[in-house]
Amino acid sequence: MSTSTIHVPVLLAEVLEWLDPRPGQTILDGTAGGGGHAKLLAERVGPAGRVWAVDRDPAAVARLRRLARELPLVPVHSAYDELEEGGHLPEGGFDAALFDLGLSSDQLEDASRGFSFQSSGELDLRFDPSSGRPAWQLLEELSQEELADVIFRYGEERFSRRIARRIVEQRRQRPIRTSAELASLIRQCVPRSRGHRIDPATRTFQALRIAVNDELGRLERLLQLLPRWVKPGGRVVFLSFHSLEDRLVKRAFLQREVWERLTKKPVRPTATEIAANPRSRSAKLRAARRVPPEEGQQ
Repeated sequence: MSTSTIHVPVLLAEVLEWLDPRPGQTILDGTAGGGGHAKLLAERVGPAGRVWAVDRDPAAVARLRRLARELPLVPVHSAYDELEEGGHLPEGGFDAALFDLGLSSDQLEDASRGFSFQSSGELDLRFDPSSGRPAWQLLEELSQEELADVIFRYGEERFSRRIARRIVEQRRQRPIRTSAELASLIRQCVPRSRGHRIDPATRTFQALRIAVNDELGRLERLLQLLPRWVKPGGRVVFLSFHSLEDRLVKRAFLQREVWERLTKKPVRPTATEIAANPRSRSAKLRAARRVPPEEGQQ
């Protein structure tokens, strides 16, 4: 298992600006991944502070443990919405919290995980391979109608019914087991627009990944729990890459008795960043401040 990372953290300067980490603080990085954001946060809080570096991916946690030898990191193998029940919260809560909801480049490049369309590896798509059902199993178990609903709801794919029908036709002959097989099938169903660089399989893979990992359900639970984890006056930053995620965060931050919105509109990456890191193009940053109880009652 590699402890190196190829992931490039998104909106790095903007995260530091809106999170405003200070020496001695305790900060939560709920999706630490390759450790890009966590490393800089740890440098900012210094030896008197701590950064809880949390991730569901065992490979990511292994990398974070290596970083923790030199930095004030506390690596935690957990889903972010399970920190409380797992007993992983620090006494007194967090001064600030960051959640980068995107898929990491490390996961995309790991052929055994199936995140890449070109992968001949098993169509898994789980962030934690030791938990839950892989995507190929979902394709075998769901009905045509259920598959179409998943692809349309989470992928916003207008050809969802056509794709679901072809998946069911294919599995009657031979089950779909690899990412390359599924991507090839989808490309036969979805016309590629002229000049459009996004692969036709993108939306369906996104939908299956969200379903397999219960990403929206976990985000909803997190947004309910977060107010009691973050200290009054503490800042929270979310990086989302999907309109459904961004909508949930936006709606939560509209609770004025709980959050003061620091970003009225989402912060987007610059053209320079997108050119250097194309995977950042759909990123949206939203930041809020935890309203102290006395302010929320006004």
